[in-house]
Amino acid sequence: MTAERGQLISLISIYNCPKVSYVAVSVQPAKMSNVTFYISNLLEKMTSTDKDFRFMAANDLMMELQKDSIKLDEESERKVVAMLLKLLEDKNGEVQNLAVKCLGPLVGKVKECQVETMVDTLCSNMVSNKEQLRDISSMGLKTVIAELPPSSTGLSLTVNVCKKITSQLIGAMGMQDDVSIQLEALDILSDMLGRLSTALVSFHQSILTSLLAQLTSPHMAVRKRSIIALGHLVPSCSPALFMQLTEHLMGELSRGPPTASVRTYIQCLATVSRRGGHRIGEHLQKIVPMVVKFCNVEDDELREFCFQAFEAFVSRCPKEMSPNIQAIIKLCLKYITYDPNYNYDADDDEDDSMDIEDREDEDQESDDEYSDDDDMSWKVRRSSVKCLEAIISSRRDLLVELYGSVAPTLVSRFKEREDNVKTDIFSAFVALLRQTRHPHGPTLDTGAKEEPAISLLKKQVPTIVKALHRQLKEKSMRCRQSCFSLLTEMTNVLPGQLGEHIPALIPGIIYSLTDKSTSSNLKIDALAFLNVLLSSHNPEIFHPHISVILPPVIQCVEDPFYKITSEALQVTQQTVKLMRPLDKPVSFDGKPYVKIVFACTLKRLKAADIDQEVKERAIFCMGHILSHFGDQLGADLQPTLQIFLERLKNEITRLVAVKTLSLVASSPLKIDLRPILTEGIPMLGSFLRKNQRALKLNTITALNVMVTNYSDSFKPPLIDSILSEVPALIQESDMHISQVAITLITCMAKVCPSSLSKIGGTILPEVLNLVHSPLLQGGALNSLLEFFQVLVATKANNMGYSDLLKALRGPFYDSKSTDSMSMHKQSYYSVAKCVAALSMACPKEASGVVTNLIQDVKNPKSSESVRILSLLCLGEIGRFMNFEGQKELKGVIMEAFGSPNEEVKSAASFALGNICVANLGEYLPFMLKEIGSQPKRQYLLLHSLKEMISALSAESLKPHVENIWDLLFKHCECAEEGTRNIVAECLGKLTLVSPSELIPRLKKQLSSGDFLKTLQDPDLNVRRVALVMFNSAAHNKPSLIRGLLTSLLPHLYKETQIRKDLVREVEMGPFKHTVDDGLDVRKAAFECMYTLLDSCMDCLDIFEFLNHVEEGLKDHYDIKMLTFIMLARLSKLCPSAVVQRLDRLVEPLKATCTTKVKAGSVKQEFEKQEELRRSAMRAVAALLSISEVEKSPAMADFANQIRSNTEMATIFDSLQGDPLSGAVESMDTS
Repeated sequence: MTAERGQLISLISIYNCPKVSYVAVSVQPAKMSNVTFYISNLLEKMTSTDKDFRFMAANDLMMELQKDSIKLDEESERKVVAMLLKLLEDKNGEVQNLAVKCLGPLVGKVKECQVETMVDTLCSNMVSNKEQLRDISSMGLKTVIAELPPSSTGLSLTVNVCKKITSQLIGAMGMQDDVSIQLEALDILSDMLGRLSTALVSFHQSILTSLLAQLTSPHMAVRKRSIIALGHLVPSCSPALFMQLTEHLMGELSRGPPTASVRTYIQCLATVSRRGGHRIGEHLQKIVPMVVKFCNVEDDELREFCFQAFEAFVSRCPKEMSPNIQAIIKLCLKYITYDPNYNYDADDDEDDSMDIEDREDEDQESDDEYSDDDDMSWKVRRSSVKCLEAIISSRRDLLVELYGSVAPTLVSRFKEREDNVKTDIFSAFVALLRQTRHPHGPTLDTGAKEEPAISLLKKQVPTIVKALHRQLKEKSMRCRQSCFSLLTEMTNVLPGQLGEHIPALIPGIIYSLTDKSTSSNLKIDALAFLNVLLSSHNPEIFHPHISVILPPVIQCVEDPFYKITSEALQVTQQTVKLMRPLDKPVSFDGKPYVKIVFACTLKRLKAADIDQEVKERAIFCMGHILSHFGDQLGADLQPTLQIFLERLKNEITRLVAVKTLSLVASSPLKIDLRPILTEGIPMLGSFLRKNQRALKLNTITALNVMVTNYSDSFKPPLIDSILSEVPALIQESDMHISQVAITLITCMAKVCPSSLSKIGGTILPEVLNLVHSPLLQGGALNSLLEFFQVLVATKANNMGYSDLLKALRGPFYDSKSTDSMSMHKQSYYSVAKCVAALSMACPKEASGVVTNLIQDVKNPKSSESVRILSLLCLGEIGRFMNFEGQKELKGVIMEAFGSPNEEVKSAASFALGNICVANLGEYLPFMLKEIGSQPKRQYLLLHSLKEMISALSAESLKPHVENIWDLLFKHCECAEEGTRNIVAECLGKLTLVSPSELIPRLKKQLSSGDFLKTLQDPDLNVRRVALVMFNSAAHNKPSLIRGLLTSLLPHLYKETQIRKDLVREVEMGPFKHTVDDGLDVRKAAFECMYTLLDSCMDCLDIFEFLNHVEEGLKDHYDIKMLTFIMLARLSKLCPSAVVQRLDRLVEPLKATCTTKVKAGSVKQEFEKQEELRRSAMRAVAALLSISEVEKSPAMADFANQIRSNTEMATIFDSLQGDPLSGAVESMDTS
């Protein structure tokens, strides 16, 4: 042994000796001569008689070729290629394999002529009479093909090499006497068509001819591989070629027997349909009856292929299959129970008990474990189930029908004896459940009725559970795993509906958790289902079963496999929440279980050497134990809190530790956290300056809870450690963090008076900056209002009512600029809200301020900005304060209505409407009278009315509805469109006061008496507004229109068409200008279509929809922009339908991207075209993200054009990282 080792060492040293001089060279920046010298040394060693030398030299060459920096001169290229081709014939198999591996990296490193030399040699070797050389050469060809640059890069290398290989392969396929050569040639052809089909367009015809000839081969393997190659040819072949292929197949099928050839042609049809999808659609009406006929031939294998063909047709061409779908469902249901050699009735009489031991072992799951070798009926059953699954997945519109006809049969087949078939039956039922879920998650539309499919499913639950109860006791793990995935899906579709069946399900779960032979995956699935079950039902349902559930779950927490531990900890956490919910009292006593749950979680919490996921789940689970049972832990509580403190110090676990402390601190059990606060709070304070946003947010939330519940423990040093970090958090760049930070200081101002001086000193200036920010709104603004109210109530120094008012209004009063908008418009509204919030907290001081505000509006010397702010403040204060004493206010506001400044008028209108809210008796009659008598100020006064209606509750408005209603109807027919729109808004808001009474009155005003009939109104403007209303309904209350879409969509689609009678020419001096009066209506129609994609996608005939999108792509600028966004959305929602229409969609996109603006056009024209182009490119990028798109010749050609045109390529590349590429998802058209 030692001698051998010595021999090996000396061999390596001999091999390495000559390399000393050049190993260092190859590491240095590559100089051509050094590389050449090194390579020629390697080539010399490859001629050695010693196989080890040849092997190591080839290995070194491969390492060298994989470096990007390597450059070879022409002579070296030739030598390397020649040597590698020679090594393919080496006597040693390992050296041959290495030579093949070297060919791959070599393709990109040598000139085209060398690649052609390689290919020529490999092809001629392929038809050699030496079997080993043939095999290694075909591997070499596959390696070369895999490394050729894709044809879309436009390099001639790929095209030329492919042509060379193809002509040789077509010859090789004709060698009928040697099957193995035929098989290799077909294999390589499939590889090539799969990757580089578009480079072979000129050969498509000859490839098709030779492949069709192979379909009659006497060898089954040749037929199968020919079918695979045809499948790769289909996506990129021309329509004429596709027609030739399908007509050939249909012709052969119509001849009928012999059965063997029929099988081949049906298999081929299925593959063609799967790969070419939509193209076969137009031939289906002829093909399907033929295939149906063959289902009745007594040949199980043929039946299997027929169902596989149906499955491909249904999933690829759902629309074209509609006329045949019922017949196919019927056939599937017939053959799903087709098991001529087995009697299931005997099984049904079996005892339904848990005696699993008596069953014979049926654990192997491979395809060949059938009781009777000649019985192929299981394949028929399996293919019919898969066909049903395809129907379920592609036809959500048939859901109710499927629950009536298909669901009961599937449930009755859960007893299937073959595991492979049974798994597919479960899979089909899961698909049915997935379709039952709303396609866009639970809808926010509260008025929606329960879907009929859900009601049908609820009725079937008892039967399903009964069938599964039996299956959960099966020995087969695969079967039980399928049961759990079905149950999980069902629980998600019907949350809270399985309560009465829980006693039937628990034994099955426990069996899978405790059975010694259970696989890890099955345990994980069982735990995941248990978790979903526990979290979606009422706690009381599980209380009787906790004693049975907990022991096996705790056993799983201690499992050595981290994934099982992790799932089990989640279940433990849910169980803890169930045993003692914090939101309602329960009679269940969890005390006996606390100790064991605590002990097993503690063991995992202490362990340092476990998986990150388990660490986090253990921390969180322990947080729930403390939160729900902390008062029963006694002496164990404090040591556990100390562990949390340790986890806070660790960067990896600190985020989850912060969340957990937040949970414990908010528990109503008032867990004693004081011992860890002194050390913990400064640590949390330090997290506020970390860059991790999630950590900041969760830390502020935790501090908020602690300040609220443990204020007595917050001593000044602790408070300072937090407050010193807060100013940096209040920034307009992150409004959400600003909001939670302000909520925290509001909370501190309430409970820790000692914090006030710090708040007034460093934090208040930041808050005031935020108030004046143009971005302030929503939650952040509300948190500020509360902050000011709390602050002024503390009566602290420098933070009284007048100080804060001065600080808020200062910038507007100090503004030297005469321009009223030197401050942003939004900041006027924000400051007015803050002034009103302060006034509400200090009503006594507020009345004086109101008088001052009125004087500021009246004073002619006041700047415009002061007037606007004062009016807005009066409006905001008027919402809650009675202005009875202010006699001159009405006059002052009416005078402001006459101001030349639009902003002052708008502020006066806002003020009047809001003052009405708290002063209805005095101001409403005044406002209504003014609306009637002041036609010039009508628009502003109606705005005031709208403000008032929006701010008042239904109760306060009810007595005045009649007066307002009558007045509004008087102004319905005003000539001004703006005024009519305001009247409409007022009427809409007013109708909500009493919808049942007022909606019929609105309907009466319509000539048709029905809102949606207005889509057919002869007046263009009425139709436009009807579409806007339809859009709003689709957006906010889709349930109102879902049932009516069949009748509404034709009218909607009609409005998307360009109408020549609405296009007119206007002469503007010497120029003629085209005006399209129908543009606004079309725009409204396309906006509706976009909204329907989100809310009613499942009710649309997507192909009809795409017809109109296609027209929109050629329309006006505004419509194009809309349809580009729709196209990108459709690529995500229904890629297969988009692929079917691809050739028609590419042309308009291409036209937009290549259109040039006329020289000398105005700047806006150039900008418009640029924006159009970017938008079109976004749509192209979305299309290219669909996997099979580049197989379309038109699309591949367009992609090439983009890549080869510098300008287009630049735009395209800039969009790749563009966040807007994702933003195509959402466009608010409401």
